[in-house]
Amino acid sequence: MTKLQTILTATSAMCCVTAAHATELEVTHWWTSGGEAAAVSELAKAFDGKTEHTWKDGAIAGSGNTARPVMISRITGGDPMAATQFNHGRQAEELVEAGLMRDLTEIAEAEGWKDIVNPPSLLDACTLDGKIYCAPVNIHSWQWLWLSDAAYKTAGVPVPTNWSEFVAAAPALTEAGLVPLAMGQQGWQQKGAFDVMMIALLPSDVYLKVYDEKDAEAAAGPDVAKIFQAADQARAMAANSNVQDWNQATNMLITGKAGGQIMGDWAQGEFAVAGQVAGKDYHCLPGLGEKNVLTTGGDAFYFPVLDDADKTAAQGELAALMLSPEVQVAFNLKKGSLPVRGDVDLSAANDCMKKGLEVLNNAETLPGGDQLITQDTTRQIEDLMVEFFADTSLTAEAAQERFAEIIADAE
Repeated sequence: MTKLQTILTATSAMCCVTAAHATELEVTHWWTSGGEAAAVSELAKAFDGKTEHTWKDGAIAGSGNTARPVMISRITGGDPMAATQFNHGRQAEELVEAGLMRDLTEIAEAEGWKDIVNPPSLLDACTLDGKIYCAPVNIHSWQWLWLSDAAYKTAGVPVPTNWSEFVAAAPALTEAGLVPLAMGQQGWQQKGAFDVMMIALLPSDVYLKVYDEKDAEAAAGPDVAKIFQAADQARAMAANSNVQDWNQATNMLITGKAGGQIMGDWAQGEFAVAGQVAGKDYHCLPGLGEKNVLTTGGDAFYFPVLDDADKTAAQGELAALMLSPEVQVAFNLKKGSLPVRGDVDLSAANDCMKKGLEVLNNAETLPGGDQLITQDTTRQIEDLMVEFFADTSLTAEAAQERFAEIIADAE
């Protein structure tokens, strides 16, 4: 019996039927930029081509902050989709605890996920009370500084190789009429950049004390004060970055209007769609070029409990397919992320993906913030960062004091 047959047998047994008929599965996600759409199409193409079923795309425009409340409302309101994207971590924890998400343990065991998912923390983030509730599909890391070769050529300065050089080059870009740092005016982007600076510019134990141990004293201490000073520099460099969405900020680099962007590795998808080549048209610095470190967050799919036997069986096929070697390669090459499988061929990876693989395999990795703090705490920090980047009268010292108060109340 093949693994897929084993999965079908298991899912059929659970829903009291003997076989799955062709059906349509609605899959919701927030992947709507050019690069993201190209990546998700690989998942849909594989599902439509390798099973008897059909992928119904349920893309929700906007960021995860826009999409997640819609997804949660549908699930809790009795109108669940067949599968939905969340980030690795605690975003779906309450839905799982309420019994609204399907237990994938039998599928995971049949497919040997514990043997192939690397790092194991990704599968751990899908696990609650010993049961697996999601299928991790990629490793996304935030710790990247993307750099536009065209912008630095216009400014007449070399492409920076670390954060210190990036800050030092900012006046030359400003004088040339360019924006030193492209950043969308949304809290999740600003908090993401803040967290990147904390990880890249400080010893890693500070980040873990703040977000894992919820140490308010560390959050109020001199190390984190340095990061608020760096964030103050960042908001000055991003003062004329008048865009909202992250991919609009990436496009400022692609068009040579901005020097750099702190953004996760999903930015690579936008460069790829624009036909730009890593190492030639743009450069990338993991850990801001200061430290070889990446967080191992990313995306996973959860499968709400359904009362339709055929759709339930088809869910099992989709979950298994998402972690198959060929789908892992095709999807992640388009997405700019790294595969969750450590046994796939990535010889077609570009220079930046190879840098990420090198860090993943030989340097330091840390859990992403979504794996350590609740969504409520995340939103509070995002709201603080929106205010900080918009209002220069809010000093770094005052912002740090409020940050420490948030951490003190965090769960």
